[in-house]
Amino acid sequence: MDPRPLRPGRHGSSIMPGKVNPVIPEVVNQVAFEVIGNDVTITFAAEAGQRQLNAFEPVIAASLFRSLTHLEAACRTLDARCVRGITANRDRPRASVEPSIGIVTALNPHIGHRNATAVAMEAHAAGRGVSELVLEKGLMVHAQLDAVLQPERLTRPQALHAL
Repeated sequence: MDPRPLRPGRHGSSIMPGKVNPVIPEVVNQVAFEVIGNDVTITFAAEAGQRQLNAFEPVIAASLFRSLTHLEAACRTLDARCVRGITANRDRPRASVEPSIGIVTALNPHIGHRNATAVAMEAHAAGRGVSELVLEKGLMVHAQLDAVLQPERLTRPQALHAL
């Protein structure tokens, strides 16, 4: 939901007070549909022309210019009324990842496969976090764990090493 306050003329859904309808992305979708249709028109018109004289150039030009004009307007509108001002909520993804058992994979090289498997199984069975159990069992210290589980490190492609 848009964190900015509601402005006059932007009162949300008629059935859901406070909800802001996604009209700008919907308009961008409609422009994309039109551009796809114009592309089909251009393709057929180009194929229908004979040799170097194409009697269908007017519809080609009109479709192309209409597409370009509408795409430009859609992109500018999307930027100004939808995208500009959006900021990431860095806490929310972290809160989703931390309780995930999947993060144990990143710990495997540091605590070993056997320990990683045991931690994953216990975390799943007890409904506890992997990080919490790793610290509790003394498998890593807090600073090590934080360094290994940095989101930037986990999302960066890593070189594959031979086993």
